[in-house]
Amino acid sequence: MLTEKEEAFILFWGEKRMQQKKNLKQFLKGLSSGLIIGTAIILLLVTGWYQRANMEANSKLSPVILFLTIAILSVFMGFLYQNYRWEMNEQQWLELLSKKKKLNGIKPEDSEQPLI
Repeated sequence: MLTEKEEAFILFWGEKRMQQKKNLKQFLKGLSSGLIIGTAIILLLVTGWYQRANMEANSKLSPVILFLTIAILSVFMGFLYQNYRWEMNEQQWLELLSKKKKLNGIKPEDSEQPLI
């Protein structure tokens, strides 16, 4: 038997799954994660915590390249997080649909369309 939360998730994700694929909120969460990693890198360089890395960065690294790299990292993390969350919800939805079909006595191979 499916719980009320599982039933509610099946209905919610069945209706909103394509809208959630392009959700800006998930992208911004991932973007902020990338910015936090970039900020940590800058703090490590500024504080001189690892002297050899600091010497290498000061001698070979342009600040423009560093900030550009952090921006690219942040956008990539935002995109990766958004896709990861969508895939996790999609997998959960498919598992719950399979469980629902099994409980209703319908073989998953018998129907191509998900039961909602």
